[in-house]
Formats: sequence, C-alpha cells, structure tokens
Amino acid sequence: MENKIEKKINLIENLKQIFEKKKKIFITLIISFIIILIGVNFSGYNKKIQNEKISEKYIKAGIYLSSKDLKKSKKIYEEIVNSKNKFYSSLALNNIIENELEEDSEKILKLFKVIENIKGTKEQKDLIKLKKALFLIKINKENEGRKILEEIVSDNSIWKETAEDILQ
Repeated sequence: MENKIEKKINLIENLKQIFEKKKKIFITLIISFIIILIGVNFSGYNKKIQNEKISEKYIKAGIYLSSKDLKKSKKIYEEIVNSKNKFYSSLALNNIIENELEEDSEKILKLFKVIENIKGTKEQKDLIKLKKALFLIKINKENEGRKILEEIVSDNSIWKETAEDILQ
C-alpha cells in the first residue's frame, strides 16, 4: 500500500518537475490554443456576416429587377457572382441568364467560369456544367454544349438522364 502511495507521490513530483522545466512550452501551447479558438470563432462570425450581406444584395437586386431597373439589378447580380458565394452566386447567374440582363455571351461564360471554380459537391458542379451546356446550345455553340453534356453522361452523374435527353 505504501509502495502505491510512494509511486503516486513520485509521479506527481516528476510531473511538477517536467512542468517547471517546460513551463514556457506549456504556456505557449495554451495561448496558441486560445488564439486558434478565437480565430475560428471570428472566421465563422465573419463568414456569417458576409453571407447576410450577400443575401441582402440578392434581395435588393430582385427588387430592382421587379421595378425594371435592369442596370442596377445586373450590376448587383454580377457582384454576387464574383463574391463566389456557394449559394447565391449560382442563383444570381441564373437570374442574369433567365431575365436576359447581359447580352454579351462571353461575359456570361466568364461568370460561369467563376462559379465553376467555387468549391462544391460533384452534383452541384455537374448541375453548373449542365446549365452551361444549355446556355452554349442556346447561343449556337452546340458542339461545345454537346461536349459538356457528353462529359456529364460519361461521368455517370446524377444529371446523366437529363443530359442524355438533351443530347437526343
């Protein structure tokens, strides 16, 4: 029994000695951990604020669109696409295309490039490809559109059937 108590005391003494020797390292680790926690929380908060701003812009652009102020609406939708927001960027591009806010097809293709570079799931990326293919077909670039559709089919995407229907 005394042997166990003695071992515990020795262990405690050893831990105290290690802590005394490595005090600076322990304190540095604790401070680093706290700084990382604060950074992660700040990053999450900042992302939430940015998302709210973009959602407000999206609503504002929709209001301009419904009041037939197409220039302001287009400008805001382009800002949203260029913000590279996972959710609102593709919605903004859809509104630009559906409401024919941009006449320059090359500019729309550049906006597609921006959205294609946003991180997302394979299904989301394939949906963007499908929309791009439809747009290319619409602007008489059928070969490029068909090539993208064939790519979707060969990748065995969830959009495979839709792409096959369009190809026929």
